[in-house]
Amino acid sequence: MKTVALDITRTGWVTTFQDLGRRDTERRGVPTGGAADQHSAAVANLLVGNPRGATLIENMGGEPALVPDSDVLLAVTGAPAEVTVGGTPVSSWSPLVVPAGHEVRVRGDVNRGTRNYLAVNGALTAETLLGSAAPDARMGFEQAVARGSRVLLETEFRGFTGRRFEPPLFRLPVPVPRFENGPWDIDVVACHGIHTIAGIREVIGDSTYVVTPRSNHVGLRLDGPVLHPDSDTEIVSHGVPVGALQIPHADELIVLGRYRSLTAGYPIVGVASRTSLPLLGQAGPGQELRFRWTDRETSLRRFARREAEVRTLEHAVAEAFGALGLSAPLPRTN
Repeated sequence: MKTVALDITRTGWVTTFQDLGRRDTERRGVPTGGAADQHSAAVANLLVGNPRGATLIENMGGEPALVPDSDVLLAVTGAPAEVTVGGTPVSSWSPLVVPAGHEVRVRGDVNRGTRNYLAVNGALTAETLLGSAAPDARMGFEQAVARGSRVLLETEFRGFTGRRFEPPLFRLPVPVPRFENGPWDIDVVACHGIHTIAGIREVIGDSTYVVTPRSNHVGLRLDGPVLHPDSDTEIVSHGVPVGALQIPHADELIVLGRYRSLTAGYPIVGVASRTSLPLLGQAGPGQELRFRWTDRETSLRRFARREAEVRTLEHAVAEAFGALGLSAPLPRTN
């Protein structure tokens, strides 16, 4: 094991430590939090031989950059981005060996997605709250990565014992999501609340919604047509899943994110499918969304296919690294 310093030479609009969030904390009133795009975060870690939930860097906007003081194995995922190492363009969604003293720079295309994830083989030194490095601003746990700071990394990576590879190092079966131009289609499963608002299913299914600047990790606030319940009957607040479609008193639709809390008494008419959640995590202001109603069984089958793709990648990475003689055993993957 060796300690590597990562000098942060630039940061984006918002650059933080991140992981997949907290477990078993919501019963204590603390949201799970974690990466808005869980798929991209997990794949970034797998591509460098880390567990899916290892601490990494999440960036939104701008052009973050860092320089390691020793060779490191690194991967960038998330929204489409221009990635360079020492000024040379390299591939995202692929493992890269970054030589000591070379700057890694990431410039995401915010018109096609808001967040990028940067993972490095090993363990980044970051504070944790309730077992997670995920930020929680409401708890005063910002986790910002600052320009000019030095992030320490504990890693067993010492290069490959085989011939030197130029990027891309491998051709792996990486499940890269598509970030289409134009409206993104989000699959939604109806829930009991849909029966409390006559006609809401048709309105949501036939409309296009636009993400507003009032959106954040708590939820996406969408401009578009909505309907409201006919009665003033209050709804008892209760816990809701990530991706719940909530209709507040105002004329807007809210898709609750990973930092949501309770319903606040507003009706929930559906829940976005798990395969659509990463796309919602990439949706920024101005992004158009369309909702497609689907059933629970179809939603589960699609998620099972996505999970199988990730597991295939997991196994392929382990085999490829082993065949190339990575100098130290890979960290165990989930």
